[in-house]
Amino acid sequence: MHRFVRFTLAIAIAAAAGVASRTAAAASPAKPATGSVAVELTANRVTKARGKEVLAPADQAKPGELIEYRALYRNDGAGEAKGLMATLPIPRGTQYVAGSATPRGVEASLDGRTFAPVPLKRSVKTADGRTVVQEVPVSEYRTLRWPLGVLPTKQSRTVAARVRVESTNVAENTH
Repeated sequence: MHRFVRFTLAIAIAAAAGVASRTAAAASPAKPATGSVAVELTANRVTKARGKEVLAPADQAKPGELIEYRALYRNDGAGEAKGLMATLPIPRGTQYVAGSATPRGVEASLDGRTFAPVPLKRSVKTADGRTVVQEVPVSEYRTLRWPLGVLPTKQSRTVAARVRVESTNVAENTH
């Protein structure tokens, strides 16, 4: 396994936990959640055994492997958490797997600040001067976000998404 991919997984876990544990809000102009929300993020390698999916801890990953990130948001506070936005970064060296985000209603961002419902779309000018709307390739998604709203005290919600580890040139990623 490439050292870069192992490092990327560690950063993604730390970043998602750090963003969520500070305010449980997304990196956007949205208001931070009120209340005391704890986040537990896990990364599991997805494999098949006897025709069934098997999840195993993914502290390392190889190019081509499928990783499932799962974030459990738990309200340990005395009151409900309002305005909860669950955020999950897509680590460099991985690509979001379209349609794998749960629950539905996921938003995505190309820059970690501006979010829109999936699939993302953009206007593109064609060679003949027309403007057409096209879907943004999922390879460009950098962050996912779920507007969870209110989380009652002592309750929890889970969000999840899968990414595929890309083949990388180790020399490219040493800067």
